[in-house]
Amino acid sequence: MSTTDTGKGTAAQDDSTAVRDDNELGAAGSQLSTAPREDAPNLPSLGVIGWARWFWRQLTSMRVALILLFLLSLGAIPGSLIPQSGTDEMKVEQFTKDHTTLGPIYEKLGLFHVYSSVWFSAIYILLFVSLIGCIVPRTWQFVGQLRGRPPGAPRRLTRLPAYTTWRTEAEPEAVREAALTLLKKRRFRAHTAGDAVAAEKGYLREVGNLAFHIALIVMLIAFAWGQLFRSEGNKLIVEGDGFANTLTQYDDFKSGNLFNTDDLPPFSFTLKDFKGTYARTGPNRGTPRLYEATLNYSEGADGKEQKAKIGPTDPLRLDGSNVYLVSHGYAPVVTVRDAKGDVVYSQAVPLLPLDSNVTSSGAIKVLDGYTNAKGEKEQLGFNAFFVPTFAGAGKGQMLSQFPALDFPVLALSAYHGDLGLNSGLPQSVYQLDRTNMKEFKDSKGNLLKQRLLPGETMKLPGGNGSITFEKNVKEWAGFQVTHEPGSGWALTASMAAIFGLAASLFIQRRRVWVRATPGPDGVTVVEMAGLGRSESAKVPEELGDLAAILYDTAPGAPDPDPEPDADEDPEPDGKTSEADPTPDPQAVPAEGAEPK
Repeated sequence: MSTTDTGKGTAAQDDSTAVRDDNELGAAGSQLSTAPREDAPNLPSLGVIGWARWFWRQLTSMRVALILLFLLSLGAIPGSLIPQSGTDEMKVEQFTKDHTTLGPIYEKLGLFHVYSSVWFSAIYILLFVSLIGCIVPRTWQFVGQLRGRPPGAPRRLTRLPAYTTWRTEAEPEAVREAALTLLKKRRFRAHTAGDAVAAEKGYLREVGNLAFHIALIVMLIAFAWGQLFRSEGNKLIVEGDGFANTLTQYDDFKSGNLFNTDDLPPFSFTLKDFKGTYARTGPNRGTPRLYEATLNYSEGADGKEQKAKIGPTDPLRLDGSNVYLVSHGYAPVVTVRDAKGDVVYSQAVPLLPLDSNVTSSGAIKVLDGYTNAKGEKEQLGFNAFFVPTFAGAGKGQMLSQFPALDFPVLALSAYHGDLGLNSGLPQSVYQLDRTNMKEFKDSKGNLLKQRLLPGETMKLPGGNGSITFEKNVKEWAGFQVTHEPGSGWALTASMAAIFGLAASLFIQRRRVWVRATPGPDGVTVVEMAGLGRSESAKVPEELGDLAAILYDTAPGAPDPDPEPDADEDPEPDGKTSEADPTPDPQAVPAEGAEPK
């Protein structure tokens, strides 16, 4: 009976020891990451506080953060594919006209202003809160780990995935001291805990992980700040003309909801010259080789005038704003005379390009000062069509053959009457409103039209004046002035996010324990074991390298001679066999229990 009881007691002790070992291994293997532990999906207890706690835990979980990030990416797709009202009102209007069914639906869903819509803002804010709620506790936990020490060695190191052992005649204290020195030299955080040395390395993995998430928050803030306080304006400037950074000077201007026009930085510039060169031969004939605008600019109210050259990829930076060169075209100089021969209009008229060879069109509007042959005051309007390189009469349509000024020709058609500018309705400076205009007729009773070479003049019928295409053809450049206060922060955060992600992916956090205890025969037994956050060949390899170096300091001792079995005959030479006195310190057991 006592034997049976003793057996049961021994089994119970073994079970208790196994449970204790599992608990110790769990403690040794814990906190290799600061990822929050997610509870099982149980419904919260009834009550407002219970539901609020459950909602907060779900919102700040990594799973929900990834879902929100994915939804934010999906939400940005329509903002790229569908015309946006804040970018191009004309395209939005045209889309609505062409798609009578989809247009109203898109308008109700906010797809014409995605980034300021309610649903996009909701995703944006929820992601922001989720990231903060996830990062704050992880950062606090990580700081606690840095202030603490690596956990002590578990009772049974053989349960770890990387393990090796050998016997040595060195003293246990000397072995532990040598192991402590070695691990610190390899940049482990190490200390002696009982009969073992505990060490840990790879904290930069969690630093990178936290840096990545913090960088995401900074990017979200920078993006929101930039959208709320940004401004963007476009201005077309003819050679010799200037621009001052005031709202009335822009051809079109867009800004964020919190932008104040008083915040426009004071600067001005003048377009002195524009230079464009093009490929003359080969398959890329007509392709721009150089677009360069020469500016004289000054910053502030009394700034000193300076000179700069800018291109499409080389903007001019003025007081927090960037001036980009975005377009180019030609501005033929025309002179209009009335019936008495007096000059009533003489200036360069910018025309808009229609193709890559700068075939251009526009309108010439004479608003004041013109008097017809009857002495009546009228307004004149001309539809203008310009080609910098004409193929020649009878050689197809009037389209430019090359973007440079090789053979410029200006085609005009003439109208007179009321241009409709006093109606109060806005109209494009590049189009004629012919509602209240009459055509000038030629000798055949058709609309007066004529192609002019530089220096030629078109006479208006009935002695009503003339229009001359001067020999001077100027060039114009289109500039975009942008002010994005959060762009620098966004760029810095994106770079930090890349480095943080790389650190979290390629740096492995791992722990090493070295135990040195006296064996039954008085010889020191050295055990080394390693544990990483995930399965990797790096932990066994690193443990093998450390064991090889420590083995040189504490070399292996010969195994004790086994006592001969009485039932076995001695060896023929009267000697017993000996085991290899130098076990491989890098050996790792083929079977090792995975930590739970």
